[in-house]
Amino acid sequence: MDELLEALKRANPKIDYESSDKLVTDKIIDSIDMTSILAELEETFDIEIDMEYIVPKNFDSVEAMWAMVQELMD
Repeated sequence: MDELLEALKRANPKIDYESSDKLVTDKIIDSIDMTSILAELEETFDIEIDMEYIVPKNFDSVEAMWAMVQELMD
């Protein structure tokens, strides 16, 4: 999980990822942030995030992103 938080901070260090469970729903993450986050996650974890995974429920919280990353790493 620490590696995920580091990747997210590289994507946008101004966002407090840990304090919200509605990052997308509450528009804390915008489309530019999402592009950066996707790139960081794919590079950091050596995964490919297909379009089917790019939905708010997978990016609304750090926990949701971590669950998605773990699923894609299997």
